[in-house]
Amino acid sequence: MAKATKTAPAKPTKPASKAAPKPAVATVAAPAAPVRLTAPEPAPGSQPSMQIVGQFLKDLSFENPNAPNSLGAQSKQPDINISVNVNARNLGPVDFEVELHLDAKASGDGKVIFAAEILYAGLFRMQNFPANLLHPAVLIECPRMLFPFARQILAEATRNGGFPPLMLDPIDFASMYQKRMQTQTVGQA
Repeated sequence: MAKATKTAPAKPTKPASKAAPKPAVATVAAPAAPVRLTAPEPAPGSQPSMQIVGQFLKDLSFENPNAPNSLGAQSKQPDINISVNVNARNLGPVDFEVELHLDAKASGDGKVIFAAEILYAGLFRMQNFPANLLHPAVLIECPRMLFPFARQILAEATRNGGFPPLMLDPIDFASMYQKRMQTQTVGQA
């Protein structure tokens, strides 16, 4: 995906004794390889249908390298960088695995405060999708359905790591998809 940086307010990763500015959060769509998806042509007059067959946590990592010192007061709010990547692959003629990868790193005072990495996936059955709608449906709508669950896991991991929960703002998967397609078009030219 194309690199797109978005700065948005987020929940502080440290309790503040005084009113302090919220940490800077940069969300970056990580570069991704082209995704090739195929499905049988829909029968004439049939309606597209999407079914979530299952969803699952594939990988979770949380590091708090400077604990317990990182749990104390910080001289300033930490910088939090979030990278997001979406990938998909065919598992069968109408079955697709979609992976949502979230990587969060907080740093302050020249040190890493915490690092979290989540790979959350779902198995989707996409029937009767025309070829021109399959790719965006798999790479926009499927991660949109997975995101609230991955967001909750990230919030719980940071809370269990001794910090306030990191609550991500909603992600615009349609914009990420458009940038990804533009980058791939430029790369092929």
